Amino acid sequence: MQSNFLARFGMRSADFCERWFPDAFVFALAAILFVFIGGLSSGVAPATLAIEFGNGFWSLVNFTMQMALVIVGGFVVASSPPVARLTRMLASIPKTPRGAVAFVAAFAMLSSLISWGLSLIFTGLLVREVVRRIERVDYRAIGAAAYLGLGSVWALGLSSSAALLQATKTSIPPALLPVTGVIPLTQTLFTWQNIAMALVLVTISVAIAWFSAPDGADARTASEMGVVFEPMELATVEQAQTPGERFERSPVLSVLVAALMIWYLVSTFRAKGGLAALDLNNFNFAFIAAGLLLHWRPRSFLRAVAKSVPATAGVLIQFPFYGGIFGMISKTPIAERLAALFVAITTKSTFPLVVAAYSAILGMFVPSGGGKWVVEAPYVMAAAKSWGEHLGWTVQIYNAAEALPNLINPFWMLPLMGILNVRARDLAGYSVLQLMFHAPVVFLLCWLFAQTF
Repeated sequence: MQSNFLARFGMRSADFCERWFPDAFVFALAAILFVFIGGLSSGVAPATLAIEFGNGFWSLVNFTMQMALVIVGGFVVASSPPVARLTRMLASIPKTPRGAVAFVAAFAMLSSLISWGLSLIFTGLLVREVVRRIERVDYRAIGAAAYLGLGSVWALGLSSSAALLQATKTSIPPALLPVTGVIPLTQTLFTWQNIAMALVLVTISVAIAWFSAPDGADARTASEMGVVFEPMELATVEQAQTPGERFERSPVLSVLVAALMIWYLVSTFRAKGGLAALDLNNFNFAFIAAGLLLHWRPRSFLRAVAKSVPATAGVLIQFPFYGGIFGMISKTPIAERLAALFVAITTKSTFPLVVAAYSAILGMFVPSGGGKWVVEAPYVMAAAKSWGEHLGWTVQIYNAAEALPNLINPFWMLPLMGILNVRARDLAGYSVLQLMFHAPVVFLLCWLFAQTF
């Protein structure tokens, strides 16, 4: 069957990236040198850059553990018998290769509005089941579709670290609070402009995923790439032979500990008031509690944890290097000089576009939505106030643009790469294709909707 133009372009882009796109770790090393050279050109002493790189290297240790547990908790829940059955049911919905790619894209983006961690892990496991059921699904295209939640709309929903931070007085850094005050979610996530932008991006992304997916003989399947998945195993109850094995196979301890964890979560949500309690720690805590309940028995739970650990390898080694990059930018005059340049080049009419461009570019080097917002917010929000811009929409401009570099930065691909057993270059071709459409649409909508406030 003759492929359409978008499908041919997608295949060529995928082939090019497979040949030229480096491994995610190589990308991280190159980014370190780029920032180091940029610091030297800004007049920062090399010794200062080296010291701040070393100091920052361990600054993301907590975040690294949190991210690793996002993978473990998500995998444990998604591979539990009840959710495995749900995954199989969802995997039976699409009937054609292109339909499968579009379905996965839609599911990834809609679920990311609730939780980017759930989207990344659950959609990855959904892909594993889909490619077993439908022949001739292009593995590169469907893998990139599974990543679309992180590369498009995640920060326009409840996953947004910046919006949740600005809505929670106790979470706003003391130096930032006088500038912005508390910005409720009704002025960020729940504005009609934000909802409209999310709908536009989801529609465009699903259409691109559909039309760009190779069909028939043009498709490169998982098996052709050397990837084979077995069906998700449903837990079986084995006869205990010893007292120790009876404890491992008894649901009593799992249920009691999970009940204690749920008690804590309910108390926390009551005390903090719902959305204010939605942070990464409570997200992981909830998934571990759910995993204990869904697997029912400690042995089944631990078996799922063991299977999830290989998917955390990239996160464990690469996040410290990104912490070093963060240190070089945020702890040296680089950040101040960027701030001065930002304020100097903005006007009221260009402010939304400059914020979007700046957030997207900086996101290549500091790929952490919440952490980067803390660095960027003081001078961005001060400039917004000086130009009389809507502070809530400024947060959403940041959110929409900050997701763009995710489409080509392997940082957030790492958990999905581990689940799908692929490399960054395998997903990058179709992600770059999505970026070509996303970037102009995001910039246009950020500027256009800014005129409505």
